[in-house]
Amino acid sequence: MDLYRIISELEQERKRLQRIIESLENLDPAGDPQVHAARKRRGRKSMDRTAREEVSARMKRYWAKRRAEREQQGRNNDSENVTA
Repeated sequence: MDLYRIISELEQERKRLQRIIESLENLDPAGDPQVHAARKRRGRKSMDRTAREEVSARMKRYWAKRRAEREQQGRNNDSENVTA
């Protein structure tokens, strides 16, 4: 049995418990922490106005191209049916 190893583990456990006690002491009676830590933002990033306008213009070009391709395919199919 390694006495120094056991002492070291107990000291680590004491430090861990001390941190827990300190964090519990920082809670107010409602359970909310008194000192609010900086919270990371979660979820999507918001876009500014110029970014939204750029996306809007890009999507308008995309859908216009898709409509044009679909109309072109429709015309090709109609011309094939007429000659047949």
